[in-house]
Parts: sequence; structure tokens; C-alpha cells
Amino acid sequence: MKEADRTGAQLFYENCSGCHSLAVANSYGSKAPGETKPGERTNGPDFNVRKESRDDVLFAIRNGGFSGAIMPANIVVGEEAQKVAEFLAQYSGKK
Repeated sequence: MKEADRTGAQLFYENCSGCHSLAVANSYGSKAPGETKPGERTNGPDFNVRKESRDDVLFAIRNGGFSGAIMPANIVVGEEAQKVAEFLAQYSGKK
């Protein structure tokens, strides 16, 4: 993993891992794998299986997701938001 990717992974882990899963970032959401139920609102999307584009990630970061559910808007901003978006665009949806 390149240094820029490590920075994105670290930012993702620090800011997003409480709700989102992505194994490459050692992120497992608010519940252990296999404990979430479909439609449960304690976890955001599982990015191991859900592929995202950079632009969609930036939209979600700025607007608190797509559904207006429980994701806070602007959880990261500026260069940090760019790094998270680039990281997710590269590593999401790999399972």
C-alpha cells in the first residue's frame, strides 16, 4: 500500500470505522462481522462489498450520506476528505 493510501486508510479508520466496514482499513463498523441484520441502522454500508466512486464518496461526506440517515455531514473536510474519497474509490468493493 502506498503512503497516500495509508493516510486515507488511517483517516477512514479514525473517522468512519465506527459505522463502516472495510477490512483493508481494519474497520468493522459498530458490530462484529456477521452480527448486523439487513436494514439495521447501527452500521453504514459495508465497503468490502459496496464499490464507490471518488465523487460519490465526496458527496456522501459533504451531505451526510445519501439517505439522510445517521451519518454526520462533513465528518472530514478539505484534503482529508479527498484522501478518504480516493482511498475508498481504490479499495472498496473488493470482496
